[in-house]
Formats: sequence, structure tokens, C-alpha cells
Amino acid sequence: MTARREATRRRLFEAAVTLISEHGYGATTVSQIAERAGVAKGTVYYNFSGKTELYTALMEWGVSRLAEHMRAPVSGPPSTALAEVLRAELAFIGTHEALARLLVTETWQTGQAWHATVQQIRNEAIGVISGLLDDLVARGELPEDLDTGVAGSALFGMVLTVALDWRTLQPERPLEEIHATVRALLAGFLAAHR
Repeated sequence: MTARREATRRRLFEAAVTLISEHGYGATTVSQIAERAGVAKGTVYYNFSGKTELYTALMEWGVSRLAEHMRAPVSGPPSTALAEVLRAELAFIGTHEALARLLVTETWQTGQAWHATVQQIRNEAIGVISGLLDDLVARGELPEDLDTGVAGSALFGMVLTVALDWRTLQPERPLEEIHATVRALLAGFLAAHR
């Protein structure tokens, strides 16, 4: 894909995120997305067959960006890396609030189109957390019978909820203050399972 086409798709994604998070998927039209992105309606159809394909690609793009952001700090002992991954999730949501809201409100719908996105979140984003929990199990720091998939989902969901609460109700609080509380909760989780 050319850099120009990639830039156009990104503008379409950003416009769609804003509109869908404000009005919902059903109330957002292709014309509105094109207008917000500053392109002709035909440009949307040149890049995607319609709103459903655009939305599916948007969700894939958003989840991939989140997962990349979460994978970036993975270094050091697994417990330290896990705390940094949760910080990265907080930071991403703080920066990409509309996308996070979209993931929460639209992704968990029923239907085949949304199922793929939920699976991608589990495999890519939650998978970063679950992988570190697997490492802690392998090192004997967590019990062998711990369901790391469920535990990874719980930690991911906790941070997602905390981040949205932070950005909605306490946006003046610094990221590090919020992360300190998440770190304390993580330490309690790890200590309770040793």
C-alpha cells in the first residue's frame, strides 16, 4: 500500500472513530465519515466496500495499535514488565480515548463482524498480558493451575475501566498517579497467587 493511500485510510479511521464514538455505529453514515475526513464519498468506497468493511478494518487497525503499544515495554522480569504493560495500556487509552470508548461500546456486540475483533483483542492485546502471566507461571511465581487467559482478560478489563474512569471523571490527575494504584492492585494480585 502506498504512503498516500495509508494516510487516507488513517484519516478515514480517525474520522470514523470520532463519529462512531459520538453517535454510534448505526447512526454514522459513510457520507459523514467522508466529510469529517475531508475526502469525497467515493474515496471511502475506493478503500472499502462499505461502512462494515471500513469498521472492521478500523477495529483491526485500532487493536493492532493498542497491542503494539503494549508490547513496546516488555523487558526485564515478567512482574516488572507486566506493570509496564499495564501502564502502556493506561497511556494508550489516555491518548486514544475515543478509540477505547469505541472498543468498549461497539466491539462487544453480537454478530460475526464483531466476533473477529473480540478475538483479535484477546489474541493481540490481552495476549501480551497473558504471555507475561505464563512466564510467571513457568518461573514458579504463580500457581500452575492459574487460568492465565482469564487472568489476562481481568487485568486488561480492570485497566480499561480504570482508564476510562480516569479520563472521564478525573482527567486532571497525572498518569503516574493512576498507574501507582494499578501497580498496587497488580502487586496484590501477584502476592495473593504465590
